[in-house]
Amino acid sequence: MKTPTMLLLLVGALIFSGAGLVRSDASDHRYKEGDTVPLYANKVGPFHNPSETYRYFDLAFCVPEGVKEKKEAFGEVLNGDRLVSAPYKLNFRDEKDSEVYCKKKLSKEEVKQFRKAVEKAYYFQMYYDDLPIWGFIGKVDKEIKSDPSEHRYVLYKHIQFEILYNNDRVIEISARMDPHSLVDLTEDKEVDAEFMYTVKLKETETPFEKRMEKYSMSSSLPHHLEIHWFSIINSCVTVLLLTGFLATILMRVLKNDFMKYAQDEEAADDQEETGWKYIHGDVFRFPTHNSLFAASLGCSLCTTVFIFMLALVGVFYPYNRGALFTALVVIYALTSGIAGYTSASFYCQLEGKSWVRNLLLTGCLFCGPLFLTFCFLNTVAITYTATAALPFGTIVVIVLIWTLVTSPLLVLGGIAGKNSKSEFQAPCRTTKYPREVPPLPWYRSALPQMAMAGFLPFSAIYIELYYIFASVWGHRIYTIYSILFIVFIILIIVTAFITVALTYFQLAAEDHQWWWRSFLCGGSTGLFIYAYCLYYYYARSDMSGFMQTSFFFGYMACICYGFFLMLGTVGFRAALLFVRHIYRSIKCE
Repeated sequence: MKTPTMLLLLVGALIFSGAGLVRSDASDHRYKEGDTVPLYANKVGPFHNPSETYRYFDLAFCVPEGVKEKKEAFGEVLNGDRLVSAPYKLNFRDEKDSEVYCKKKLSKEEVKQFRKAVEKAYYFQMYYDDLPIWGFIGKVDKEIKSDPSEHRYVLYKHIQFEILYNNDRVIEISARMDPHSLVDLTEDKEVDAEFMYTVKLKETETPFEKRMEKYSMSSSLPHHLEIHWFSIINSCVTVLLLTGFLATILMRVLKNDFMKYAQDEEAADDQEETGWKYIHGDVFRFPTHNSLFAASLGCSLCTTVFIFMLALVGVFYPYNRGALFTALVVIYALTSGIAGYTSASFYCQLEGKSWVRNLLLTGCLFCGPLFLTFCFLNTVAITYTATAALPFGTIVVIVLIWTLVTSPLLVLGGIAGKNSKSEFQAPCRTTKYPREVPPLPWYRSALPQMAMAGFLPFSAIYIELYYIFASVWGHRIYTIYSILFIVFIILIIVTAFITVALTYFQLAAEDHQWWWRSFLCGGSTGLFIYAYCLYYYYARSDMSGFMQTSFFFGYMACICYGFFLMLGTVGFRAALLFVRHIYRSIKCE
């Protein structure tokens, strides 16, 4: 048993290290005066459309001789990074003043291309010794003129680098565009452009180990922390109110129910039962579509928990390119065995016979919609020639991971779950024929209950959601994973408690079909998050264009679907514990 485990750990470690999840040795970043420091141009794209990025030299910049493409790790490719050697020479501790690196006559077509890019607020991204550099390629000079035809479009042709160093280490780099050195792109005509750059050096005492703190601390500024802590307090108040309500109301009601049912048993055996005890012979009747139900429970919390563990130990530090994407792929693959075991064992408890079909459903329930979404969006990216389009080799690697790691582990977990021979522990015997559910008012139907169940957990996390969206679908840096983990725990608690409350009211109304209802109520927060996507897109962002819109709503649909499955599992598990407890506390014939 130890050998497969060690192999899995070895595979995970190799992929993690290959993707840049493991920090490189600091000695790799030591230089002597005049040494060549690696400078890579990454990508360009509209500032407000983070998914719509293109290769740096897709624009008509001067292409130096012998351009080399950097070999990217798996996660970097998933992240859309396409690094190539930049046209600038920034040797270590070598100052330069207005050095011309290229003279070029821009054709009419190139002027149109640059003007269109400037109009869309294109930015560029580079990496100097693994430190990020950002800047805009030009600007629109509006001069208080509302008519776009009267605007002046200019291209920056002089970039000024400022490099901070400490002995033999690069600590920080920044880029500033010279506002007085411009190329006019307003008219469709050939333009002569002379591109140049300046390098200024400055010594600093900041140690090499703290050079990334500049980016990490950007999300920990006092005014940001105040909002985050307000979010935590808001969530905690929600949890306290909800748990207090449940502890006071439910415990009192349950206590009265227990006393009433005990008195009924002592007073008369033939007295008609009412309330949730009345349906004790149906409450543990297995749900319809039990294979789908068990497969839905197989999408467990494990992947999310492991991702949080990596985040809390500092793996996802700023600009660790592609680390999060690699972690998601690898951890999802390695935890598929847990999904297979959970699904198959519960399916066998529900007296299911087609466990192979159940395993296939478990493997495709989340990956199926994700694969279809990816195929569509990757086709869109290929049409746009964007860097978000995955190369064929990367797709082959993902297929191999699915074939050689995910599927075997899923099958092994399923076999272990099938052979576990665990039985469903029901405190009450199930009758042969189901009771008819009495007519209920409209607000006790599934959709109103889901709306009620999803609103409270969503209200506990919506403030933090903005910062997550601004990081994933913008250029903010998010590093306060401890606060995010606290919010996640609060989300789990609120989801569990609200599902338990709604399950009790459903049983009290003599409706015994609580299995799917508890799952749908628990997962309904995912629908609220997707509704928030609509609000964020139209009210809080400036995203536009078919590609960015399709990427945003397509991948957010997959993420919200994952939340639906995860929180649905939490809701059902909490409701199951509650139902078992209350029916174990009374005498059932």
